[in-house]
Amino acid sequence: MTLRIRSETPADVAVIETLTAAAFLDAPHGSHTEHFIVNALRDAGQLSLSLVAEREGEVVGHVAVSPVAISDGSAGWHGLGPLSVAPECQGQGIGTGLVEHALTELRRLGAAGCVVLGEPKYYGRFGFRAEPALVLPNVPPEYFQAIAFGAAVPTGTVAYQKAFDVHD
Repeated sequence: MTLRIRSETPADVAVIETLTAAAFLDAPHGSHTEHFIVNALRDAGQLSLSLVAEREGEVVGHVAVSPVAISDGSAGWHGLGPLSVAPECQGQGIGTGLVEHALTELRRLGAAGCVVLGEPKYYGRFGFRAEPALVLPNVPPEYFQAIAFGAAVPTGTVAYQKAFDVHD
């Protein structure tokens, strides 16, 4: 069963919404609005990357990447997430493939770096690390991590797109 990762197409939009809602349904730390966030990012034209993982012609995973603002004015930084894998396919390397592909694409596009809010053990294997000088307000600092692509890690407060404030 070969996994194919590609950019989303208009035909994927409804599938991504359903998949994302299902992936976060029982997540203890999710907001359960992740599918709304992806749609709002798309509607606002703020998806730097929107990648799907396909297996045997079926979409089984998705990752969104969007620009973030940093209070020190650093440019070229992006936020990874939401990352969604169909519940029945979790633990099979699909999320890993999506994250690796997204980071490769960001590097290719000349991004300065990427941040993620998530499990340190999971994202640490991709090179993400908690950076004390880079802050996302109101979250435990160990869960907010960054990876720089050759540039220095900025100093400041990070702001995600307004789409992350969406509730429905």
